Formats: sequence, structure tokens, C-alpha cells
Amino acid sequence: MRRKVDLVILSDVHLGTYGCRAKELNNYLDSIQPKMLILNGDIIDIWQFKKRYFPKKHLSVVKKIIGLAAKGTEVIYITGNHDEMLRKFTDLELGKITLVNKKVLDLKDGKKAWVFHGDVFDASVQHSKWIAKLGGVGYDLLIQLNNAINWILAKFGREKYSLSKKIKKSVKKAVKYISDFENTASELAIENGYDYVICGHIHQPQMREVETKKGKCIYLNSGDWIENLSALEYHKGKWSLFSYEENKHKLGLKEEEEVADMTLEELISSVTNLK
Repeated sequence: MRRKVDLVILSDVHLGTYGCRAKELNNYLDSIQPKMLILNGDIIDIWQFKKRYFPKKHLSVVKKIIGLAAKGTEVIYITGNHDEMLRKFTDLELGKITLVNKKVLDLKDGKKAWVFHGDVFDASVQHSKWIAKLGGVGYDLLIQLNNAINWILAKFGREKYSLSKKIKKSVKKAVKYISDFENTASELAIENGYDYVICGHIHQPQMREVETKKGKCIYLNSGDWIENLSALEYHKGKWSLFSYEENKHKLGLKEEEEVADMTLEELISSVTNLK
């Protein structure tokens, strides 16, 4: 029995990279039936996309999202920096799937939510893309190393360890960047009269109130499906942060279905034929 949710927001899945935790995301998607699904950027990692690496589990994520749209879920795909090539198709509508750069939501509680990926605040992305891309490759290698370490730890019954989280917490500049990002997004939201501002990009799940002299808003970040395995959920007027690791025992996991290989043409056809 799928869990009904008014709104689910995912970001930073990075399909097509070794760090993507597609198996866990497939399990999560199998457990929910959202009225609206917002994909808030960096879903497919076009920066690092390689034909030789797009495994069936990654393809399955795409098919499950298409399947939700076919069954009536409104899917909003907001572009990020790793899938920025899609920005030239902004406002494209394919059945229940819409591609945009940002989204304003009028929620049931009468409040407004401003949703965008967040790379607009990242100077390294805006002005030195080659440096940002190089950093993306390094991050991917770090995740591969971390996966190998965790495999060994699991064999010895030890708890998983996150190298990148440890590095982020120990480097003052990284901590300051996250804080500056959250505050900048919140200040802009307050100035523009939004009650909520919702981002991705920094792989840091968060839900907190920010107050300035001009007012206050709630800052939310959906995290990622590389390390945190998190999503934002909005149901019956309330926001919550979903953590896969904390809730996987509740999902009623089933055996993985066999996913048939699909060409790019077949994938496009399955999307464009949505009613």
C-alpha cells in the first residue's frame, strides 16, 4: 500500500554517477503516491554523463517517475547546474511533466513557497564552470572510495562512515558556505514576501526558521540521494524531512523488479506519449 502525500520534493539524485543511491530511491518511490512531485535539480548528472555508466537501477528511477506521472502525479522538473543543458527547454510540457527553472507554490495553508535549485548563489558555478565540474569529478571519486570503505565496515558489522560529511564539518569555509547559502536564500524570500524557500544544491537537508528585520520565513532543503538519502514531504499543511536510513524499515521493501534495457529513443517516446 503506497503512502499518500500531497507533495514530495527530491533533489541532487545525480543519476549517471557512481555515487547515486538509485536502489534506495527506487524503494522510496515504490512506497509513495504523491499528488505532486518536484524534482529540484541535478536529477540527471549531465556534467558527468557517460554512455557506459547508466545502469538499470538508474533507468528504473526514470521509469518510476514516468509511471507516477502516468497515474496522475503532477511532476515538476526544476533544472539545476548539473542538468543545466535542459534549461533551453524551459516551460516544456509533456503530459503531466513540466520543465521549469523555478516554481512558486500556493499551499493549502494560504502560504507561498518559492522553489529553486540554488546554484544561482554559487560563484564557482556561475563564473568558473570548469573548476566546478572538476570538483564534481573529485566528489564522485570520494564517494566511490567511501562506498568501498563502508562495504568493508559492513563486513565487520561496523557503522557506516561519511568521508565528505566529515570533511565538510571540519573545513570552516564549507560550514560558512552552507550558512551563507541558507541565509541568502532566506533573506531574498523574505524580501519577496514568500513564507517558505526551498532549495537543493548543497546536499544539506534542513528545515529551520530564519528571521530578519524585514520578517521571517522557513528555509527548507531536500538534501540529496548520494549520502543523506532525504526528501521533503508536505502533507495536510505540515512539512517534514524524510530520511531513508531512519524509515527504511517502514517501507515494506519488496524484491527488485527486473528493468528491461531502454534506448534513449524509447525513453523519450515513453515520456512524450504520456496523456
